[in-house]
Amino acid sequence: MFKTHKVLTAAVAIAALVTGCGGAAQAGNDGGAKLALDAALPTTVPDGTKIVVGDPATQVALKLSGQLDKVSKFVQFANLSGGPQTTEAFRAHALDVGSVAEIPPIHATWTGLHVKIVASKFRQDPLDHPIYQLGIAPGANVKTLPDLRGKKIAYSPGQAQGALVLKVLKKAGLTKDDVKLVELPSTGDVYTNALAAKQVDVAPIGGVQIKRYLAKYAKDGGTTIPHGLRDDAGHLYVVTESLENPAKAAAIRAYVAAWGVAQDWIDKHPKEWIQGYYVKDQGLTESDGQWLVDNAGHPDISADWSDAIQRQQETIELLAKETGNPVIQAKDLYDLRFQSVAADAIKGATK
Repeated sequence: MFKTHKVLTAAVAIAALVTGCGGAAQAGNDGGAKLALDAALPTTVPDGTKIVVGDPATQVALKLSGQLDKVSKFVQFANLSGGPQTTEAFRAHALDVGSVAEIPPIHATWTGLHVKIVASKFRQDPLDHPIYQLGIAPGANVKTLPDLRGKKIAYSPGQAQGALVLKVLKKAGLTKDDVKLVELPSTGDVYTNALAAKQVDVAPIGGVQIKRYLAKYAKDGGTTIPHGLRDDAGHLYVVTESLENPAKAAAIRAYVAAWGVAQDWIDKHPKEWIQGYYVKDQGLTESDGQWLVDNAGHPDISADWSDAIQRQQETIELLAKETGNPVIQAKDLYDLRFQSVAADAIKGATK
């Protein structure tokens, strides 16, 4: 559960991130009737509506593709992403929409926060285009998943990397008792530094950290191995109170449509994305950007969430067993009114 002092700290930090929005996360509530969560979504965004969105990558994509004007009238972007920051911003009433991986909506629900997934993105050929690989420390002598027995493994509860570790152990026929889980935050280069220092033997590392870890430590014996599991889920999720506000619900719907078109633009304009986002915005090298584009493959944004919900349910049941939390229903995490919004927008933009 979140501690009070953490929530207060988050409130201050998030307020700084969205300075100038004037309480935009609570704006647009005119005291009218709430929109039922099973009512049809409004399609017109009233003047004066504001939603705060933590989705920095899509903000850049909208700008690069010339689509930002379509949402800038009602969207205030906050420079934050990821589960912990997003969930705390929700609790501080400083955010309406967040961009995260598979686990944060589950974890938020377990901590008493009411959230809904409104958009989902996966990867085509996900086993050939994983987000994470298992980083192996020099001298750890791990070549296959069964070799994890007895090893120290970096673990981040409540985040995608932590869930991946539990899934990997299950695939290897191991339990938490067969390894030593070392709780570490999965931010920045924490995991790669822990591997290099042999603080842990194994850690799930993703993105450009994979490339950089091998470039820096392969000569010392540092390696990576594939985990062989799907790890490609990415979601937009929102607090339900925002969906109960008719004006905000319309704005969220419009943003999800723009989000879908932006993901398609990224896929079809890799050179512009590498230069505009990875190089200019993130400060990476062009070769780093190209590696990330190649590793990501192509997005899969479906108008049917049935398979995604089933996979999410399997994840919930595994995590519930390992963490002692109650089993919740994955279908309750998804707002099916949004199921085809992004896919339909992509089709409409390509006509």
